[in-house]
Amino acid sequence: MGLKEEVIELISKTLDVGKEELKEDQKLYDSIGVDSTEMVELAVTFNKSFGIKIETNEITKFSTINEITEVIRKKKE
Repeated sequence: MGLKEEVIELISKTLDVGKEELKEDQKLYDSIGVDSTEMVELAVTFNKSFGIKIETNEITKFSTINEITEVIRKKKE
């Protein structure tokens, strides 16, 4: 499984939304109505799952899956 697929899987499980609802190039707020609290929850999930440190201001509810994947990719390098 590629990084983007892992990110989609984690978002789907953490926020309890169907993968088909997640659009790679749409802001999470626009596509599934994510709020700030849910973004903190996602940041914690990504930190634990990937063994990295993402600050909550690095990914926001206005981020897209593609942008989040890029942040994670850079942190893992």
